[in-house]
Amino acid sequence: MKIVLIIILAVVVGLLVAVEVGLRSLFGFGNPLIYISDEQIGYLLAPNQRTRRFGNRIEINEYSMRSGPIQKTPAPSTLRVLILGDSIANGGWWTDQANTISNLMAQSLTAANTSNYSEVEVLNASANSWGPRNELAYLERFGNFNAQVVVLLINTDDLFATPPTSLPVGRDRNYPDSKPPLALVEVVQRYLLKQKPIPELTAVQNEPGDRVGINLAAISKIQALTHQTNSQFLLVMTPLLREIGKPGPRDYEITARQRLLDFTKTQQITYIDILPIFNSTKNPQALYQDHIHMNLSGNQLVSKLVERSLNEMLSHDIKS
Repeated sequence: MKIVLIIILAVVVGLLVAVEVGLRSLFGFGNPLIYISDEQIGYLLAPNQRTRRFGNRIEINEYSMRSGPIQKTPAPSTLRVLILGDSIANGGWWTDQANTISNLMAQSLTAANTSNYSEVEVLNASANSWGPRNELAYLERFGNFNAQVVVLLINTDDLFATPPTSLPVGRDRNYPDSKPPLALVEVVQRYLLKQKPIPELTAVQNEPGDRVGINLAAISKIQALTHQTNSQFLLVMTPLLREIGKPGPRDYEITARQRLLDFTKTQQITYIDILPIFNSTKNPQALYQDHIHMNLSGNQLVSKLVERSLNEMLSHDIKS
């Protein structure tokens, strides 16, 4: 009887070990990206991380960017572009490092070699659910790393973004502050257990006042900080999938979009609205991973549009 129990126990342990190894090697469970709280920024991806999720490589550098290691100050022969954004710029677990918008731009700009620079760096300072105020706080903390151009990549929802908060860190399953002891534990926590609510978030999410105006003011400050270092500023906004086609954006989004357009004209900001471009695409649904995030095809199109504007800005800068 004891021998049977030992055999059964050995089989169970062996199966658990096999499942654990499979979850780690095939899906990357057990090694999620972790976050750190920040009083001004709200939260950051912890620096110096590497992992794979569902086969996609993810690297976070010493400045919490989804980029490889960098020097604080680039060489004179380097074209450096800084992208500030949320999960669309970051790419999340569903995007391999090579397929992020920043990496696609770096590859294309390097291959085109249309500038007077021998090297190209496109830095990616981003995190899930950041809004203009998070991105402003990041820029205030770290500066723009001597980038010739700063690109702020937002989506329609960011016009209504709430203030930075660290409340989700370590309490929301999507913002862990430590590694789980086992891959099996992460799977259970992420997919089988119900997410516990964070009551304090209600006050943050119900921020009163003109939220669109507050976020436009944050964008204005980002522009001002960019100009202080003689860098150029480019604003890009991607649409939600439901905004494409009929009936299009909702009334409150149309109002906010018009405010943004008027704002960019007043502030003389170079602005790319991706919505009409996606609307002219034959199958825009094929550009999306979900209702808001782009897949590789979407990232490639956005990167080309941004690159085109960058080349125009840099060409004008050289001529002037």
